[in-house]
Amino acid sequence: MRDTLMAESVEKEQPRGGDFASEIAALETQFDAIRYMKKTTQAFGFKTFLICMVPSFDAEKLASAAILSNMPAELMGKYDSISVLKHSTGIRRLRETTTPFQLTVEEWEKEAGRPAQTNEYIALLREHGIFQANYFPVHDADGSRATVIWMGKRVDLPMTAMMELQMIAIHVYNRLTEIGSFWKDTNVALSEREIQCLSWTAAGKTSSEIAGILGLSEHTVNHYLNHVSKKLDAVNRTQAVVKAMKKGYIS
Repeated sequence: MRDTLMAESVEKEQPRGGDFASEIAALETQFDAIRYMKKTTQAFGFKTFLICMVPSFDAEKLASAAILSNMPAELMGKYDSISVLKHSTGIRRLRETTTPFQLTVEEWEKEAGRPAQTNEYIALLREHGIFQANYFPVHDADGSRATVIWMGKRVDLPMTAMMELQMIAIHVYNRLTEIGSFWKDTNVALSEREIQCLSWTAAGKTSSEIAGILGLSEHTVNHYLNHVSKKLDAVNRTQAVVKAMKKGYIS
């Protein structure tokens, strides 16, 4: 475990984000953005990502601030179930700075005054191979503050990588504001699976056909579609698809 926790040095190399400006500008839906972020996350050697608004001081759950993420549902669920948000060092720093920063699990674990219940979440982070979070604060034209967070192994990111990730974070967040202001008029955050099921429904596929395409059971597909319909306050799947299109989740 100690070997895993030791900081790994990232060698200087060519930008891994490629021609990110033009690629990000071509994103048309939230699902496109998820796929792009997953690719970038993998390219830089991270495990997962989260784009969220900086929660207000009276906020209780991180899920309500989430815009885009591929975090395991288990992690998000545990985070909110034990109210980690109120004791998050990362969120506190986001309220104090607009400069990118890194926070390791080891640093958080040693912090004085940390509630004992956060040990459960820290243990879960380690189980998922997450030992460090890299925060990149962003904002939109209206001044609303958000952050792009990449999480994974503990690394010492060189300045070139930090600068590239900061630019990617800015461009992705700005593109999301252009795709649609879905987080300003609703607290809905759809999962990747929910978006996939909606997209195939929009393409005219039945639950059975979607199940075969995604490698899921028909029951699971119906669960995703029913759940996403409730999230979008839709009376049926057809209306859910229409609302999802209007909000930029699918095309």
